Amino acid sequence: MVMEASMIVVDNSEWMRNGDYTPTRLVAQNEAVNLIFNAKTQSNPENTVGLMTMAGKSPEVLVTLTSDVGKILSALHSIKSNGKSDFLTSVQIAQLALKHRQNRNQRQRVIVFVGSPVETDERTLVRLAKKLKKNNVAIDIINFGEEAENTPKLEAFINNVNNSDNSHLVSIPPGPHILSDMLMSTPIISGEDGAPGGFATGGEGFEFGIDPNLDPELALALRISLEEEKARQEAASKKESSNGEPSKAAGSSDAMAVDSSSSQQQQSQQEDISPEDAELQAALALSMNQSQVEDEDVDMDEMDEDEELQRALEMSMNDNNGEANQEMMSAVLGSLPGVDANDARIQKALEDMKEKKKDDKDDK
Repeated sequence: MVMEASMIVVDNSEWMRNGDYTPTRLVAQNEAVNLIFNAKTQSNPENTVGLMTMAGKSPEVLVTLTSDVGKILSALHSIKSNGKSDFLTSVQIAQLALKHRQNRNQRQRVIVFVGSPVETDERTLVRLAKKLKKNNVAIDIINFGEEAENTPKLEAFINNVNNSDNSHLVSIPPGPHILSDMLMSTPIISGEDGAPGGFATGGEGFEFGIDPNLDPELALALRISLEEEKARQEAASKKESSNGEPSKAAGSSDAMAVDSSSSQQQQSQQEDISPEDAELQAALALSMNQSQVEDEDVDMDEMDEDEELQRALEMSMNDNNGEANQEMMSAVLGSLPGVDANDARIQKALEDMKEKKKDDKDDK
C-alpha cells in the first residue's frame, strides 16, 4: 500500500444537526471518520492521519498527524455543531498541516466531509484545485446531505485537482443506510490498489473473512501472522536455492571471517578455496598466537628484573652496620641484565640512602 499522510476535514456546521442520516449527520460523519482512520493506518503502519473542523469561529486543527486512534476518537467526541462551514479556508489549512509531516516520503492527501452548502464560487474552487495539483496534494470529498446543490461545484474542483485518478468525489444521498457502510466500497476506503478497507480481499469481501472495522485488533494480528509466515517461507526458499548452487565461495569466506581457527577444516570442505588463501589464513592465526606468547615472555622478564632489583635495595637498607657496602651493591647491580651500576641516577640513589642512614645513626 501507498505510504500517506492524510488530513481529515469534518463539517461541524449547524447543518450537521439534521437527522436525514442515521442518527444525525454529525454522528454518521464521526463513524465514517473512524472507518477511514482504521483503513489508512492498517493498510500501512507508517501512515498518519490528522483531524480538523471546517466550521465554528474558524477552521481549526484538532489533531496533528498521528497513528493513535485514541487522539482521533477523543477529538471527535468534543466536536459540536456550530456556525457555517468554510470549505476554501479549511482545505488550505489542511494543505499547510501536511507540509509539516515528519516523513517526507509520505504522499499528501486531504479528505473532506461536506454536509452543508459550499458557498465558495466555482472559479475560486478551480483555482485552489490547480494549486493543490501543483503541490502534489490529492483530495477526496464525501458529499452528503446537500449533495444535489454541491455536486456541480465539487465535480469541477475534482476534475482540476485530479492527477492520474488520485482524487475522488463520492456523493451519498440520504436514506436508511449507514454513511460508513456506503463508503466501504468506494475508492476513498479501498485506496489506489482497489482493496476494500485497505485490506486484501478474501472471504465475504474482507481479509480472513472478518470485518476489520468490527475487530481491528484481530484483523491486525492475523495480518502480521500472515506476513511473518510469508517471510519465513521466503527465507527458507532462498536458503534451499543457495544450498543447491555449485559455487560456495561466498559462504565459506564468511565462515572463515567468523572463526579463523577453523580455516583449514573449511579449506578441505570447500574445494574452490585456493591453497594460497588457506596458507595466508593459517599464517595470520599463527602470527597472532606468537605475538601473544612473546608479550607474555617480556612480562615475565620484567617481573624477574623488578624482583632482583627489589632484593638488592632491601639488602642495602637492612645492612647490619647501617652503611651500604658500595662494592657489594655495585657488584649486585652490575649482575642485573640491562642495569648500569655507574648510572648517575643509581649512584645518587645510593648516596642518598647512605646519607639517610648516617643521619638516623646521628639522631640515635
